[in-house]
Amino acid sequence: MLLVAIAAEVIATTALARSDGLTRLVPSLITIVFYCFAFWCLAIVLRTVPTGIAYAVWSGFGSVLITLIAWVYYGQKLDVPAMLGLSLIIAGVLVINLFSKTAAH
Repeated sequence: MLLVAIAAEVIATTALARSDGLTRLVPSLITIVFYCFAFWCLAIVLRTVPTGIAYAVWSGFGSVLITLIAWVYYGQKLDVPAMLGLSLIIAGVLVINLFSKTAAH
């Protein structure tokens, strides 16, 4: 369910970037609907996963996905420090999920 929440948040954020300050109807509606859905999914996750762990995974994985979408589809440039930072985020999410006893599996 956390992956569904992350995917919904990534869709919402991508649409938000295309909404022109929430002035374009379709991207604005996509943003609102998918953010609501993402938070609903996250609320369900928080029943069983500690808030800090869930939010670390949510924000880390979401940030990496948003950046990859911007790089692949919108031509955003990534320099070496940006790629290194994204790699560290991925490593952090993996450490939490693979080794932490506080993360629910």
